[in-house]
Amino acid sequence: MYDVAIIGSGPAGLSAAVYAKRAELSTVVIEKEYMGTGQIAQSSRVDNYLGLYGENGFDLGEKFLAHAQAVGAEFTEAEIIEMIPDSESYILKTSDGKEISARTVIYAAGTKRRRLEIKGESEFLSKGISFCAVCDGSFYANKTVAVIGGGDTALSDALYLSQIAKKVYIIHRREVFRANEALQKAVKNTANIELILNAVPVEFIGDKKINSVKFIRNNEENILDADGVFIAIGSIPNSGLLKGIADIDESGYVIADENGITSAQGIFAAGDVRTKRLRQVITAAADGANCAESARIYLSQKRS
Repeated sequence: MYDVAIIGSGPAGLSAAVYAKRAELSTVVIEKEYMGTGQIAQSSRVDNYLGLYGENGFDLGEKFLAHAQAVGAEFTEAEIIEMIPDSESYILKTSDGKEISARTVIYAAGTKRRRLEIKGESEFLSKGISFCAVCDGSFYANKTVAVIGGGDTALSDALYLSQIAKKVYIIHRREVFRANEALQKAVKNTANIELILNAVPVEFIGDKKINSVKFIRNNEENILDADGVFIAIGSIPNSGLLKGIADIDESGYVIADENGITSAQGIFAAGDVRTKRLRQVITAAADGANCAESARIYLSQKRS
């Protein structure tokens, strides 16, 4: 039995592994993708991780992985399909019929971006299509970009990008936004933001990189030229395993405080899957460290 089982090997999970091993806890990192390092691997460049300006996302993820391996964290490739509380531990059942037992679990399964599922989306991912304005907005200084969505994230992204890009279009499938009134007012008062409402994107067009968006409005096809597109239609937390075990909010995020402590004894949540304001690499790494320390304290109290 392990002291700590970490589900997910993104920045949160790998940071947790480093801190858990430094605390001399027996630790296993469970990841369903072979040598996966989370969504950071999809970013062509990371400009906001302290001290590593301009790092390629894939390379940064590999450094995180190498660090966790160097301190002796054990890794196993498996998909956890069920988590069963067992006395003062947890049994993690894998898709291939195996079981992993641990006294504590650090849940760092992250989220998956909600996608449009239209032609060209997969082809131009990281080639002009992004899901994170804060991460990639700086690449579009004095250029034209489009934001797709109508909620708080979409309008916040558009306002952020308006300070960088020459022109920002917001494409939304409805006549009205779901975002709060303050954001809507700010968007309407920003000169270089233009709204394209009642518009449904149907295709991304380009060569080696995206250069335009095809959308339908009033039953007519339209083409909008854009150097970059930011899809902001929400994220889906990978929290299903914890349903019925730990408290989850109405959006599906695991309710946990800054120390990663959830409502379930011995389960800690780190990274994008937990309730918090900012979901970035640096906050994920901090979450992992806090969760490992919380697990250490929890285990020491149980043993005393």
